[in-house]
Amino acid sequence: MNKQSSIYTIVYIIVLAGVVGAVLAMTSMGLRERQQANIDADKMRQILSAIRVVPDKGMIATDFNKFVVSQLVVNEKGDSIGNDAFGIDMASESKVAASERRLPVYVCDVDGGRKYVVPVYGAGLWGPIWGYVSLDADGSTIYGAYFAHEGETPGLGAEIEKPVFSDQFRGKVLLKNGKFLPVNVLKKGVKPKAGEDYVDAVSGGTITSKGVASMLDDGLVPYKAYLQSLTGK
Repeated sequence: MNKQSSIYTIVYIIVLAGVVGAVLAMTSMGLRERQQANIDADKMRQILSAIRVVPDKGMIATDFNKFVVSQLVVNEKGDSIGNDAFGIDMASESKVAASERRLPVYVCDVDGGRKYVVPVYGAGLWGPIWGYVSLDADGSTIYGAYFAHEGETPGLGAEIEKPVFSDQFRGKVLLKNGKFLPVNVLKKGVKPKAGEDYVDAVSGGTITSKGVASMLDDGLVPYKAYLQSLTGK
């Protein structure tokens, strides 16, 4: 075949593209297991952060299995409907009605007591935000919290990922006088109207802060029946 012809050039490009595509596909398949392991490890780290445990990089899975003593999935009525909490995709669950959601719960033993970790998922200014909230055995008092984001503005909305913001949630209460009131996020100096506990919003991150408040409301309210059952115990 004439190497100077258009046909040769087209065939060459097609063959080259096929070879490169095959190599990339094989590489992706070969790395898929490792990539999933890294994703799982980061999720475990975030859950542990909610119970104020900071594991060494090589001990994440070990510490997760140490502190998380069981997992369960509940529905809006508080009934147990499964036990694979880790396999639930909250990005998908947040899109369905609360009455139809599968709600993960991580049961942990830490700091000499039982804790319950529940995930939340929402939207910030530039993309998804999510987090984990841990509760004391009473199902009402927040023990710890961890929040993350995909693309919030550094120095502004991205501050939700830092302890200076999440540490404010410690000791806040969700159940007051029989009412379930998720913690609000308000501009400094503003007081809530419904009597709920609150934390100061991120300075300069108004929309992201409102996103966190909405995320907590939408994410925690479906757990009301389950958390109230813990309070009864």
